[in-house]
Amino acid sequence: MPLQALLAEVHPSWYVRSGEAPLEPRLVDAARRSVLGRRLLARALLASGSGDALLAPRPGKGLPTAITRWPPARMARLVRDLGVLAHAPVIRAEVRREPVRRLRRLLGNSYLLALDPTVWDAAVGREVQARLSANWERLLRETDDARLLALFDGQGRNELRGWAAQRDPALGEWVALLHEYETAGPAHLPEKPVLLLCTHHESRPEKA
Repeated sequence: MPLQALLAEVHPSWYVRSGEAPLEPRLVDAARRSVLGRRLLARALLASGSGDALLAPRPGKGLPTAITRWPPARMARLVRDLGVLAHAPVIRAEVRREPVRRLRRLLGNSYLLALDPTVWDAAVGREVQARLSANWERLLRETDDARLLALFDGQGRNELRGWAAQRDPALGEWVALLHEYETAGPAHLPEKPVLLLCTHHESRPEKA
């Protein structure tokens, strides 16, 4: 069932009664298993304004294209690349041996993407440069690799949500709902590199 498939992926923290705290995860799990429960969960998303585009009526009542085009694994790869690319101005300026070695090990091809001027010239205004530079040392002081990658992913979600707000609202809602509730932070990537990466990842076959 389309609604069941959609709601199964939504992080429980997004299900909030109007003006109240998020529903307990055990209640969300129980609601997902019944038709009435799923309707209530969908209403909770609509009431919070976090699923308007995804849950809008569609001909045939099939899954929104944002979901069929962007299963979670593919979305995760796009988000990682966007987050790393967003840090290109400071990644390119980083020449210290150990940080460079660590970033190359953790990021793989995403690291090379950040260095590629044909994808983005990494030109930003002084305000963005100052924000990135101020956060860079804090980012590198994160000794837990998983937490460091999560910080890149968080910026990737900011970038995708910022771009999608104007170009594909359902996609912006989808990337947000797949993760724990968070408000969108600042984004600075131009439209062209975001569109380039979206097209690249969307056209790649899903990994087995």
